[in-house]
Amino acid sequence: MSKTGTNLEQLRDQPDHELRQALARTRDDLFRLHLAQHTNQVTSSAALTEKRREIARILTILRARELGSETQGQKAQNKAQNRAKKAKS
Repeated sequence: MSKTGTNLEQLRDQPDHELRQALARTRDDLFRLHLAQHTNQVTSSAALTEKRREIARILTILRARELGSETQGQKAQNKAQNRAKKAKS
């Protein structure tokens, strides 16, 4: 599995309060990267893109939970169903 896929699974397994803390940390990191970029201390702009995408992932997960389309319990149930389908095959 890709690095992003693993990170996404880890994010989905976290409770809401931890996601909000991760969101605050990531936004702070992005702010610091912007400052470093303006002072010519950042050698790669890819880090900025990665932080923005991570923020988007976290916000998407939080919004899905808010709308009720994804819950932690539902996630565990889906994993169990997928395992059962694979076992039947």
